[in-house]
Amino acid sequence: MNTSTIYSIGHGNKEIQSFILELQSFGIGYLLDIRSKPYSKWNPQFNQAQLEIELNKNNIKYVFVGETLGGLPSDRSCYDYNGKVVYDLIKEKDFFKQGLNRLTTANEKKVNLAIMCSESKPEECHRSKLIGQELLKQNISIKHIVSSKRVKSQQTVMNELTKGKGTVDLFGNELDFTSRKEYQ
Repeated sequence: MNTSTIYSIGHGNKEIQSFILELQSFGIGYLLDIRSKPYSKWNPQFNQAQLEIELNKNNIKYVFVGETLGGLPSDRSCYDYNGKVVYDLIKEKDFFKQGLNRLTTANEKKVNLAIMCSESKPEECHRSKLIGQELLKQNISIKHIVSSKRVKSQQTVMNELTKGKGTVDLFGNELDFTSRKEYQ
């Protein structure tokens, strides 16, 4: 498996300085914001403009990529009749493939980056259920930042999510993590 230079992190309700220290502990040079809407009602320190300022002060480049890698795309065809996002639909869209290609290219060039969303637990976020699984098909395992100098591999996160059952069913079909309540 390729050595990954792709990390993931969720801001949750962390203090901005703790968040930055976690990034620095892995030498992250670029933070790619994959939130569809780069704002936080409860944690304004992670609103796009404020976050970019704080990252720049710490020599980390902020890049917004929520339009291609966000978990709640503006394309309404990515949702079911109940209005619930369907990852199997997203992963077939050109915009998502472009975003994923950007990540694989950065990984090939050994650009040390982290993708960021709001959910602090990777097993509860599209950065593992969608992006991490698609990268794994290309032999890239995201390193999910849990705390300073501590990560979990994509495989470990998915194993925790499925309670050890893996990511395929008995027939070799990939599990859909958006429609199974037990994995929500």
